[in-house]
Amino acid sequence: MSTLIRGGTVVNATGAVAADVLVQGEKIAALVAPGFELQADTTIDATGKYVIPGGIDGHTHMEMPFGGTSSVDTFETGTIAAAWGGTTTIVDFAVQAKGTSLLSTLDKWHSKADGNCAIDYGFHMIVSDVNDTSLKEMESCIDAGVNTFKMFMAYPGVFYATDGEILRAMQKARETGATVMMHAENGIAIDQLVAQAIASGRTDPVQHALTRPPELEGEATSRAIALAKVTGAPLYIVHLSAAQALDAVTKARDTGQNVFAETCPQYLYLSIEDMAKPDFEGSKYVASPPLRPKEHQGELWRGLRTNDLSLVSTDHCPFCFKDQKELGRGDFSKIPNGIPGVEHRIDLLHQGVVRGELTLERWVEISSTTPARMFGLYPRKGVIAPGADADIVVYDPTAEQTLSVETHHMNVDYSAYEGMELTGKVSTVLSRGKVVVDGDGFHGGAGHGRFLGRDLNQYLI
Repeated sequence: MSTLIRGGTVVNATGAVAADVLVQGEKIAALVAPGFELQADTTIDATGKYVIPGGIDGHTHMEMPFGGTSSVDTFETGTIAAAWGGTTTIVDFAVQAKGTSLLSTLDKWHSKADGNCAIDYGFHMIVSDVNDTSLKEMESCIDAGVNTFKMFMAYPGVFYATDGEILRAMQKARETGATVMMHAENGIAIDQLVAQAIASGRTDPVQHALTRPPELEGEATSRAIALAKVTGAPLYIVHLSAAQALDAVTKARDTGQNVFAETCPQYLYLSIEDMAKPDFEGSKYVASPPLRPKEHQGELWRGLRTNDLSLVSTDHCPFCFKDQKELGRGDFSKIPNGIPGVEHRIDLLHQGVVRGELTLERWVEISSTTPARMFGLYPRKGVIAPGADADIVVYDPTAEQTLSVETHHMNVDYSAYEGMELTGKVSTVLSRGKVVVDGDGFHGGAGHGRFLGRDLNQYLI
């Protein structure tokens, strides 16, 4: 089957041009000048709209166990919600439990996702148990298409890795070309602050932020960068939220070190004020790192413009307010950490274009092209070009929408952006040439998505 997307403006990271896009089967076959006569089985009218590469969310947590419960989006519901929002690829995290192997963990996550995803997907690996066996297994994971390994400087007793363990994993990454991803917060100091807050009766959700100050994110980020420099390993800082951490990343990148960082929409739009909402409403916004004071937002937008922040992922990890977030009533440390957002990333970033924070090209770059290159999927993904997968979004830049739990498709009982009015909305989404979203209709389904074995980071010097 062939599809012609006619009359739109094709926007890639390199520029925007009026062009028609011909799709043959699962691939983009050609870009042609407007008015050039082509025949196709189906024609999509994109007049007045952008035609952009499908979004790539490089940080999601579907069906993730945490704090005695699990995130409520399955690989089916989460990938359907992603498709509604113009994301056509996710990279999720397989979570190694201490005492288990990396390969058995990867098998477990394949069993969760295979046959259940509505869009294409890949995996990162969380390494929580560093030993000779797991270090050797990193090589086997790379052979299986998983070459990014996440570690934690937070959550002592669960995921926490010592500096020595991080050093050993980074040495293996340097040897193999893999990239270490880092949750950079000083978990040892944070645990002390949390214990002190609870002992003094300060138990409301906002304490989650107050006991995880931005200085401890900045310190951990600097320490991770130092370990990466000593070992020569590439480093990717996940969900960067604080100006102090951004300063450390900027300085490292200015010296030419292979250091990269992502931020998330919640850190661009939400703040510690949301965590202070009464009647336990603040628990809806508990994530780690926490939301920061509003003055950090401008610094993060600046980092996106200067490429000190390389891309935007969601850290989508949804827990319902009822029965899940409420586990932390009377003790904020028991609130499951996570904010839903996989459906709204493209729209929230487009609002940055509307506000003058980003160019059109940068919007595409941070939502699709850079993650494709960072995670070894380019040029198969992340670009509108002949030979690429036909992951295409037709985007209406003038449509108005209001975000709400009443209209979103994520399997969670609240919206972190309830009532937010945005300009711009997905019109049509193609995943490998198949129309999965068209207007108000979903035409995809579980099983369409394929596992993506990924190549190494394409930005390494």
